[in-house]
Amino acid sequence: MKELLQFVPPEHQNRTRINVKDGSILTEIPAGPFQMGDFEDSDCPWHTVHLDGYLIGVFAVTNRQYQRFVEETGHRAPNGAEWGIPIWRYGRFPEELALHPVVCVGWEDSTAYCRWAGLTLPTEAQWEKAARGSAGYKYPWGNEWNLTHCMNYMNKGGEQTAPVYGCPSGMSDYGLFNCSGNVLEWCRDWYEAGYYAISPLKNPEGPFQGTYRIARGGSWGSGPGDCRCAYRGDYNLPGERANFRGFRVASVFL
Repeated sequence: MKELLQFVPPEHQNRTRINVKDGSILTEIPAGPFQMGDFEDSDCPWHTVHLDGYLIGVFAVTNRQYQRFVEETGHRAPNGAEWGIPIWRYGRFPEELALHPVVCVGWEDSTAYCRWAGLTLPTEAQWEKAARGSAGYKYPWGNEWNLTHCMNYMNKGGEQTAPVYGCPSGMSDYGLFNCSGNVLEWCRDWYEAGYYAISPLKNPEGPFQGTYRIARGGSWGSGPGDCRCAYRGDYNLPGERANFRGFRVASVFL
């Protein structure tokens, strides 16, 4: 969305592309290896993964973007949830939340949006590499927790989400906003606790099948542990909707 370009720092703008269909701003992530996992939980041991180059959304998908998708396709609006109270009513959202991340979307809803836009959800590996940045930090901004760098339960006050351009001090050095906090973000993969022990060394895409899909990054209701880039503890049924979960998009090079 062109209105969000003003928030992209100049040093990152030459690496961004705009997807014509939905207006998403994506940035290039270079090919190469990175260290995935952090050993802080049993399901995320350190291991080296090599990824081909790809594009990933600078921002999470907004209410305004999702509204266009709903209007063009007739897909269900995010006005129902298994967890929390939706902010959409009768196919609309409060205008002041237009540039907040859409929530109350399940994995299936998010995937449908991506198909419509000609994009995909990022894999777990793609999401984590982009969030950790070139230095492989624990959090997008570094290795030490700082509650001012993301929307979390310690600083949210009476709000539930921040604008997708909020908390710029917590940006990944690849130029991504809000990979920690604000909303959990669906990834493409099925979840399997032991997957890292058997995953391919190049371009892993998760187990072939499963029961739950995984979301990453922590949310406005999370604390330091859940906001780690390597945290894998949010996995849910694909149709489940919650007011703390949204998504960002990804693509091969456009």
